[in-house]
Amino acid sequence: MSPDLVSETPPHSLHAPNALNAPLSPLSPLSPLSPLTPNALRTVVRELAEQPEQWIHLVRLSTDERWYQRLVAEDDHEVWLISWLPGQSTGFHDHGGSRGAFAVALGELEELSLGGPDQGLLIRRVPAGTARAFGPEYVHDVRNTASGPAVTLHAYSPPLSSMAHYDLRAGGLVRTSEEGPEQW
Repeated sequence: MSPDLVSETPPHSLHAPNALNAPLSPLSPLSPLSPLTPNALRTVVRELAEQPEQWIHLVRLSTDERWYQRLVAEDDHEVWLISWLPGQSTGFHDHGGSRGAFAVALGELEELSLGGPDQGLLIRRVPAGTARAFGPEYVHDVRNTASGPAVTLHAYSPPLSSMAHYDLRAGGLVRTSEEGPEQW
């Protein structure tokens, strides 16, 4: 499996209120929108991460699991705000064919991905101020291994329609489940 990561010159079994600014409208087959590129999504999350006055008042912390809230819902992309306490993790997952990016606004996370047959498991430290972007086939596990909370912003294009979850086994990743928007 290729990493499908866009290099930089960097859901979900979550339960939380959904705070849409506007209803999410389905993509119209009569006027299809092209998905935003990973680099464009990285710009979206990086710029939003640099404006905490736009979202900091919304952040909540949950000891049960990661907390999240959708901030933007457009036909061609969406943006989520997520908080992480130490020990919280996504597990390995994909993004249902969507491109994506995330920026760490506060704290620090760790990202695990498979780097291909010659690289094996890659582990990246993702400190505050870092943004990662990826293509539609990317699978990763994001986790808070630090001693304090973290806050991230995530953008997906097109908006997420499903997410598959995987277990990492000796032979690689094995798909274990899939979820859709009704679970978010």
